[in-house]
Amino acid sequence: MKKNLKIGLVGNPNCGKSSLFNALTGLRQKVGNFAGVTVDKKTGYLPLSKDLSANLIDLPGTYSLYPRRIDEFITFDVLLNPDNDSHPDLLVIVADASNLKRNLLFCSQIIDLKIPTIIALNMMDVARKNGLAIDTQQLAVELGVKVIPINAREGKGINDLKRAIQTTIPVPDKNFVEVKPLCPEVIDGVKEITGVKSDYTAFQIACHYINIFCFNVEQKGRIKRLLEQHHFTMAKLQGEEILKRYDKINPILTRCTSQDRSRQQALDTTAGIDAVLLHPVYGYLIFLLIFYFVFQAIFSWATYPMEAISNAFSYLQATLNQSLPQNIVTDLLVEGVLAGIGGIVVFIPQIMLLFGFISILEDTGYMTRVSFLMDRLMRKVGMSGKSTLPLVSGMACAVPAILSTRGIENWKDRIITIMVTPLMSCSARLPVYALLISFIVPDEKLFGFMNLKGLAMLGLYLLGWLMALLAALVMKLIIRAKEKSYYLMELPIYRWPRWGNVGITMLEKAKVFVMDAGKVIITISIILWLLASFGPGNSLQAIEEKFAQLHPTEMVTQTELNNRLQAEKLGASYAGQIGHFIEPVIRPLGFDWKIGIALITSFAAREVFVGTMSTIYSIGSADDADFEAIRDKMRNEVDPLTGMHVYSSATAFSLMIFFAFAMQCMSTVAVVRRETKSWKWPLLQIAYMTGLAYLSSLLVYQLMR
Repeated sequence: MKKNLKIGLVGNPNCGKSSLFNALTGLRQKVGNFAGVTVDKKTGYLPLSKDLSANLIDLPGTYSLYPRRIDEFITFDVLLNPDNDSHPDLLVIVADASNLKRNLLFCSQIIDLKIPTIIALNMMDVARKNGLAIDTQQLAVELGVKVIPINAREGKGINDLKRAIQTTIPVPDKNFVEVKPLCPEVIDGVKEITGVKSDYTAFQIACHYINIFCFNVEQKGRIKRLLEQHHFTMAKLQGEEILKRYDKINPILTRCTSQDRSRQQALDTTAGIDAVLLHPVYGYLIFLLIFYFVFQAIFSWATYPMEAISNAFSYLQATLNQSLPQNIVTDLLVEGVLAGIGGIVVFIPQIMLLFGFISILEDTGYMTRVSFLMDRLMRKVGMSGKSTLPLVSGMACAVPAILSTRGIENWKDRIITIMVTPLMSCSARLPVYALLISFIVPDEKLFGFMNLKGLAMLGLYLLGWLMALLAALVMKLIIRAKEKSYYLMELPIYRWPRWGNVGITMLEKAKVFVMDAGKVIITISIILWLLASFGPGNSLQAIEEKFAQLHPTEMVTQTELNNRLQAEKLGASYAGQIGHFIEPVIRPLGFDWKIGIALITSFAAREVFVGTMSTIYSIGSADDADFEAIRDKMRNEVDPLTGMHVYSSATAFSLMIFFAFAMQCMSTVAVVRRETKSWKWPLLQIAYMTGLAYLSSLLVYQLMR
């Protein structure tokens, strides 16, 4: 019978756990050159031999077994709670060889838990560049566990690690440090109450018994009385334990390593780059220049593939129209589904470029510098530098960004970060911005090299940052908390990005974008097509009979008559009725009833707005639905009430501001509910963001019209 192990991957943040997880399982878990990439446990399958396989569990990084953050408590519970489904049979500790002293503190704690353990000594290449030589065999003897040197980024040493896993790994037979002398009565008492055998496990239970779920109320009550009886002072004893560990780690490092200080190449290079990128003045300018370049590239480089996709969909639509019989099914396929999907797929090149640039910035280690750079500014508005990474991640997608707030210890900092992160312009807003910018910003260059559309896009992203900071400042004054925060973050060395990882990220994000948005868009397109193709009573039939009596003249061509017919039928349809019903509310913002329909559908997901508009204008067109023609039709749409273009500068800016601030993403609402464990915060978020979006759009339209 095939044996299946449960193997836990643990280690300090940014030690390469996720890279090793991918190398062992073949999966594509997100990796990055900064701490806090993994905030929840991930599981993958690891085949080892015909008789042995394993479930590999990648646990959030932690610096020690003294958890403070939510992600650290996840790791703590898996290790200390034998009833946890992920409690491992074997632990692989991933240790950063280039920062061995700090990593050995966590390794020594794990060894004392008495769980079979292997140490995977990662980043050996970086250690060598820094002139650090490590005698891994001697280190294994000193620690009493196997030590396997690896380079997870390049896949070196992975087979050696697999072979080591397949051997019998014993429980470490000796304690790294003896903690029992610190509080002997407490440790004996906890072992008696809980049945654990390890002194250090008993010590950890004494420190954190409230957060360990497997103990019942009676056990926790007994432990509490035991600690009170013996005046257990957790902080003092934890400090003494750490000192005992370092007293033993320092001599081990002396015996197992040698340092050539003339070869600290990687550290010297990093220090030189940091002197420029973290400069109190130049640092901020470089940050703006980098993102200016990103948005310039998004508009300039994506032009040709976007044209190719648009042409391909137009060709497909024309071919289907000619090949298929003219009936209701063909109309649904061409005017409903294809128009909706085509309207959003055309933006994939821009989405891929955005994620590609973000992946490069993360992989090089620059994103961590952005956190450090922004810490002072963040503190003034009620957050900290740790809030920067969620906010920057929010420029890609708010859902993983909100999950990454688990790395923020301070409750108030975390709540404020969760509440303002959706104000960051995410990739779902990109198609909406790109469509509206194309209506009002000419395709010209300033000073011969600055793309005006790219500048407009950068302005919208900076607007998201500005409003997030202002909202955070207001919440800082409203939300009361006594807990003080501090900011400690490890700055990783700079590395060249892994181009394969960048390419995979771009493809994966494009796939997720198409699959996630595609499901919603197809559903909404079908519903919208039905609502737009049918109306109450015989209203649509009456319109057709009216136009049947009209004939083209020198002033009105047959094409114009057909367009008027389609427009009147759309207005009289169920979709038109809904749009007209809400029009009085949105008219002060400059929006007509067609935009109103798209606003309703885009509450499911922002990018649905573009697909909805494509579907509406495709149905409302008597011609074959060429996508450029649809955009021209939208651009030239005239408001019958004002006689002005619907998409005037005032309306387009008003609409962009609305999308910049409105909470139109059900997935974000769900993840906020999950992370705050309450409906209060997501409901407050929806209320303040919708109110902010409405009032801001109203102000913009009324001032610009």
